Amino acid sequence: MNNPLLTADLLPKFDHIRIEHMEPAIDQILSDNRMQIQNLASQQDPSWDTLVQPMQALDDRLNNAWSVISHLNGVMNNEEIRKVHKRCLEKLTEYGTEVSQNEALCEAFKKVAARPDFSKLSEAQRKMVNNTLRDFRLGGVDLPADKKKTYANLSRELADLTSRFSDNVLDATQHWYRHITDEKELAGVPESALAGARQAAKQKELDGYVITLDFPSFYPVMTYCDNRELRREVYEAFVTRASDVGPDAGRWDNTPIMGEILKRRHAKAKLLGFSNFAERSLATKMASGVDEVLDFLHQLADKSKPVAEQEMAELKTFAKEEYGVDDLQAWDVGYYSEKLRQKRYDISSEVLRPWFPAQRVISGLFQVTEKLFDVQIEERPEVETWHENATAYRISRNGEDIAWFYLDPYARQGKRGGAWMADCRVRWRNQQGSLQLPVAFLTCNFTPPVDDRPALLTHDEVTTLFHEFGHGLHHMLTQVEVADVSGINGVAWDAVELPSQFLENWCWNPESLELIASHHETGEPLPRDLLDKMLAAKNFQAGMQMVRQLEFSLFDFRLHAEFNEESPVNPLEVYREVRKEIAVVESPEFNRFPNSFSHIFAGGYAAGYYSYKWAEVLAADAFSLFEETDIFDPETGRSFRENILEMGGSREPAELFKAFRGREPNIEALLKQSGITDHQSAA
Repeated sequence: MNNPLLTADLLPKFDHIRIEHMEPAIDQILSDNRMQIQNLASQQDPSWDTLVQPMQALDDRLNNAWSVISHLNGVMNNEEIRKVHKRCLEKLTEYGTEVSQNEALCEAFKKVAARPDFSKLSEAQRKMVNNTLRDFRLGGVDLPADKKKTYANLSRELADLTSRFSDNVLDATQHWYRHITDEKELAGVPESALAGARQAAKQKELDGYVITLDFPSFYPVMTYCDNRELRREVYEAFVTRASDVGPDAGRWDNTPIMGEILKRRHAKAKLLGFSNFAERSLATKMASGVDEVLDFLHQLADKSKPVAEQEMAELKTFAKEEYGVDDLQAWDVGYYSEKLRQKRYDISSEVLRPWFPAQRVISGLFQVTEKLFDVQIEERPEVETWHENATAYRISRNGEDIAWFYLDPYARQGKRGGAWMADCRVRWRNQQGSLQLPVAFLTCNFTPPVDDRPALLTHDEVTTLFHEFGHGLHHMLTQVEVADVSGINGVAWDAVELPSQFLENWCWNPESLELIASHHETGEPLPRDLLDKMLAAKNFQAGMQMVRQLEFSLFDFRLHAEFNEESPVNPLEVYREVRKEIAVVESPEFNRFPNSFSHIFAGGYAAGYYSYKWAEVLAADAFSLFEETDIFDPETGRSFRENILEMGGSREPAELFKAFRGREPNIEALLKQSGITDHQSAA
């Protein structure tokens, strides 16, 4: 039988893919690639057509198989696929290091860049070649043989360590649960969350209710449950995941793994001539240096912390005066914040939830996208997917296909937590002139429908969906036909969040909310009084939210900037130092947040978590242009599409932003949008 992972189909044949197909497909592709690379690198006079295009074809074939395997490992995880994924990852890491250190291949690319006709290539083609030469340097191509071997070993070990970190977080998250038979223990928890807890109990063949550490279960307990002791228990289980303390102390402890990851990252950076991994990280980002990032974060902190302190003081006063609580703890903050929000604005996430049925929100998201960017989105139920809750869609313009995507919105057992966009296929044109369209995976973990009740989203979940779809549009609306700088490829990491955070703005505007929100039973639009309250409450505790994100960013960046081999930094100590400097919520001694910080220890955000705030400045400033015209202004939408979304990584993001906005980005737009400037002036 043919291996479906080796076919050249645009859309994978999920009904036919089996775990036993995965490793043989990777083995076959790696074997073919190695043979082809040897021939390509030995050319005397390589050119774009004879070297770069064939290399793109090899990379694309590998990406098309691995993207599917990696995706299924994230959304349909079990012990069998995890083992196969781990073995394949080891082989891919070895291959990646081998290619990045291939001196003959590097020399061949240098010859292409030195050709007289190099200047006649398109801007995207030249950018791709220059990026490749940069990545050869960053991959250790210039190192002597013994150091190359060391670098390769470090890369292989890092791939294994980060995979283990991620597995530990998943196992720790999914292992813990709290079985409850007395509904009184869950007083205050909304019916939507209780229904999910009943369903979780049924799945475990238990009576009553089951609370888990998956966010749709964890969050309502922390926000609404009157039972303070239960809140503490759930909070402790959550913040001690994969650590040396808590209910599963030591079982999936990531503490030693974090140290080993940091040590190897630092060693790789030093081999390449950087002082630390933070410097190495910035080699492919917009920010010019370590000091610039730290100055940026401290500048935001200086503006935000006084506001956050004022908000925290208000919360403590409220909890004491209204509820007699004079020892506000971390597991109380979400609960009493929600009480304060309800008192001040007479609104809560649960009051709004009936107006955000998932299917209506998804439909509204598509309408917003269609109006902004002149595209059409169509569901294609006949396309094979990996689960009954996943659906395929086609994007077109004037009847011509532009892209495809899959949406998998609901939480389930065996699915990694969080929300993300990943590429399945990349847009590029091959040597034969055929254009491969982009295909995206969009994954969320919303509370699923229960019985005959539709899935109802919180407004936070609505913004999460828009955020991930913004990433998807960056990948899918690209017009670049060079794979390595198409869509999100080649985009500086601290600019990659611009489209995602930009699109969140359409969750807050009355005109766009008409498309997104309607009552799941009556179909009535969101009432004006609720809309006004929601908008009034938008920046509730904005200072506290800002310093929390800055806390994560500073922790990550300092961790990687300050590490040295003589006295390796302790992640927990650095975390506590940063919290002491910037946080306004006191944290219990048992908090082990770093142990489950997958973004930096198992994802792509190491020494780059600051990117969220960096890009948020860009996104707020970009949206301010729509505020000056109209949020659905077709010309402004076209300009954003053409200057940002369609250009991918073919030009530097600072140039693209300036082409759209007409000037450099301004931090004031973010402060204004967050209500921090207004808050300060009113104080």
